[in-house]
Amino acid sequence: MWSAAILAGGQARRLGGRDKGQLVIGGQSILARHLDCLRSLEVEHIVIVGRYDADDLPPVPVVSDAVDHAGALGGVYTALLTAPRHHVIVLASDMPFISASFLRYLTVQADGVDAAVPRTAIGRHPLCAVYDRRVAPTLKERLDRGALRVVDALDGLHVRDIDPSDVSRFDPDGVLLTNINTPDDYARARRYADARDNDRGRS
Repeated sequence: MWSAAILAGGQARRLGGRDKGQLVIGGQSILARHLDCLRSLEVEHIVIVGRYDADDLPPVPVVSDAVDHAGALGGVYTALLTAPRHHVIVLASDMPFISASFLRYLTVQADGVDAAVPRTAIGRHPLCAVYDRRVAPTLKERLDRGALRVVDALDGLHVRDIDPSDVSRFDPDGVLLTNINTPDDYARARRYADARDNDRGRS
């Protein structure tokens, strides 16, 4: 079985500091979407890593970053430290269209490697990936040096890239790895979700 962590530590400056996990798309917050997705896979241990600004408490534990001001790499490191299982699904809290079928595929591909990471035309997506917790000391070494780019940290790991052709099998509309950084991103994601729901309603 697997552990999972939803990274919620970003400052979201371009969204006015809003908690991205609480953004509602298709009538449901991104956090709720992630939790439904992970629970459908029967993930045994789920945590939120980082800050959580909503007034109501989430239905899973919130874990503070183990290293302050270490960005997303610090979040991945914290996720691995807190995981009771060797394979850890790591998800950014601003990716509304991740599917359970794709995450299941990632966990299968993670067997025997340090990380399974999807790759598209714009590069690797290390915040929708599966890591083996054994790489935590390697990440800590980078954090101690101030080398905080997650993508660069992958260069020191045994990574299985999930090629664009494999990603596309789970992503016919090209939205699977969409993330929300700006108000325009949020508006586009909402329009897509509404259009998809309307299409389903007519079918």
